[in-house]
Formats: sequence, C-alpha cells, structure tokens
Amino acid sequence: MKLAIYQIDAFTDRLFRGNPAAVVPLEQWAPVELMQKIASENNLAETAFFVKDENQFLIRWFTPTVEVELCGHATLASAHVLYEHLGYAGQPLVFKTMKRGDLNISRSDLGIEMDFPLDSGGKVAITELKSLRSILGVKILDAIRGHDDILIVLEDEDLVRQMVPDFRGIQSLSARGIIITAKASDPFDFVSRCFFPRYGIDEDPVTGSAHTLLAPYWADKLGKNNLRALQASARSGIVHCKVQGDRVLLTGKAVTYLTGIINTANGLSS
Repeated sequence: MKLAIYQIDAFTDRLFRGNPAAVVPLEQWAPVELMQKIASENNLAETAFFVKDENQFLIRWFTPTVEVELCGHATLASAHVLYEHLGYAGQPLVFKTMKRGDLNISRSDLGIEMDFPLDSGGKVAITELKSLRSILGVKILDAIRGHDDILIVLEDEDLVRQMVPDFRGIQSLSARGIIITAKASDPFDFVSRCFFPRYGIDEDPVTGSAHTLLAPYWADKLGKNNLRALQASARSGIVHCKVQGDRVLLTGKAVTYLTGIINTANGLSS
C-alpha cells in the first residue's frame, strides 16, 4: 500500500519557520500500529491522518511516541493540504475529533482560522508549584493547570526566550508538558514556549493547542479578546487568537515543504 504524504510548515508564511507537520490523507483508517510507526519514522512533533466522512473529515494526530487528543499546527497543516492540494472548497471545513468535538475551519484574511474549545484551566496545587519552582529555577508569577498542560507565567519575555529547561524535571510532572509565557512588547501581546518531553518532543516550535489555554488567560489579564501571539522557539511562529465565549479562534498561515509517497509494504512485519 502506498500513501500520499505532505510536510507543511504551519503558523508561518515562510519555509523553515513555524512548526512542521506531516499530513497523510487516508481512504479508511489504517491500523493504529502503522499510523504510530509512520509518525515515529517522520520524527516530527505531529503527524495528522484524516479520512473523509460524507461532508466532514475524521482526524487523528500522533507524536513520534503517542496519539494525542488535540493538535493545532497539524490541524492547520491538514486544512492547508485539503485547500491547496486536494481541491477542497467547502465552507466551513469540519474536522471531527475522537475526544474534543468538531473543529470548524475556515479561511480568513489572516490565513486559516480554526475554531477550538477553550481551556480555562485552574490553579495548581501548592506542592506542585514548589516542584515547578525547583525545576525552572525562576520566579513564577502564576501557574495554571489546563486540560493537558501546565501554564507558567514569568516576569518578562526575556526570561521566556532565554529559558534552558530541565527536560528530565518536566518529564516527571503529571502533565503533557509545560507552557511558559510572559507579556510581550509590540507588536505582540504575549510570548510563549512549550516543552513536552514526555511525548517525545523536547520543545514544540509552535503549539496551536497551547493557545486554547494561553489566549483566555491573557484575554483576561489584558482586557482584550483579540490577541497576537509569538511562540518564541528557534523556528518561531505567529498565532492570531480570538476568545469567543467557550471557544478560541486560532488563525495562522502555512506553506508546503514537500509532497511524497509512503511505501508501507511490510510496515507491520517484525
């Protein structure tokens, strides 16, 4: 069996920036073991697989080591593949997820807009806060436990940019990983970085799903619902955020790096 594969740089309009994701369209679901092996072989933060289901698309995401419930940049990459390579013209484009409901996708002047569930989070326990202080070695202004991650607010954006994380310490936490963030200078409202060593990703270049927690936090702190965010990894990427009730609209651009064919013959043999 041969499968088409696309590698897309998401949350950027330039190659070699943003977050690379692999996208594999399927006619029907492949065995989970095969999808995980493809994701491991790709060795990217995420590989997305989708299957057409009447007027919608079922979508799943895999890191090199595990399947995840939600991924922003690989969803953006999948929409880009459908729009730019597979001729999809419907509005909205709907991705159905296994655990996070429907994701409505549309085009806007700023790029591809994704309608995601908001993650309001809650305060971390005092004992966990002590562990976080020890792991990071910096002053923590605020700490929020989200659905997947722990959001940590630092004093200024330079601390976020200069952070050298303790990956082993982060891996010991009972969370997908941590997001560090701070208020930013113009033209951005906030900056962030994301570390997920438990999921085989030491630092994720640009994390759409993290902004479902970041955007409502900063919307409340800054008193505004429209936000421009920079994820300050080495590759960096820009995420436009709009908090709208219990949803967060995340918008970004994407560019195609490569198209190819996967030869899966004997892929599940030992």
